Amino acid sequence: MIVAALGYQAPEPSSLSSSSVISPSDAPPSQHRDVLSEADGAVPDGVTVFDDAIPAVANLDPGLLKALRQAATAAAADGVEFYVNGGWRSPEYQNQLLRQAVSKYASEDEAARWVATAATSPHVSGNAVDIGRSDATAWLSEHGAEYGLCQIYRNEPWHYELRTSALGRRCPRMYADPTQDPRMQQ
Repeated sequence: MIVAALGYQAPEPSSLSSSSVISPSDAPPSQHRDVLSEADGAVPDGVTVFDDAIPAVANLDPGLLKALRQAATAAAADGVEFYVNGGWRSPEYQNQLLRQAVSKYASEDEAARWVATAATSPHVSGNAVDIGRSDATAWLSEHGAEYGLCQIYRNEPWHYELRTSALGRRCPRMYADPTQDPRMQQ
């Protein structure tokens, strides 16, 4: 199964401001494809941070990927495996997720709490990863700062980004949701 190709099971993590939301009718026709593939960043079930053949993993920022793999190796000693639900995404994939969120929540403002535009999403740039399974997110919540891996939004316990300033310290304070993130105000 391709996660989020035709819908998603949990609120889709990511971020944007309501002022930067693209309404479904504003997206170019080429971005109205119904089915997206692994080449767009769709993630099949069972993908880990070590699956280099999957573009959602392989196209992550090298620093983020290195930190994820170091953390995953340490977590494995505790019996925890890092599965990837989302990583790098093409702009087309990100725009499809946004259209789906607007449809699901019947509001661009509410959709903005969960899905960013392609222009603002850290997934499109390869700077964010969504980790599946609660044991992995719990492990990262406790140990992620040791690797610079930080949860950015309180409403998205699966969404992690690299914050090298957290190394040897603590992760920065989380935003309530992406609408509070200044990066999403573009």
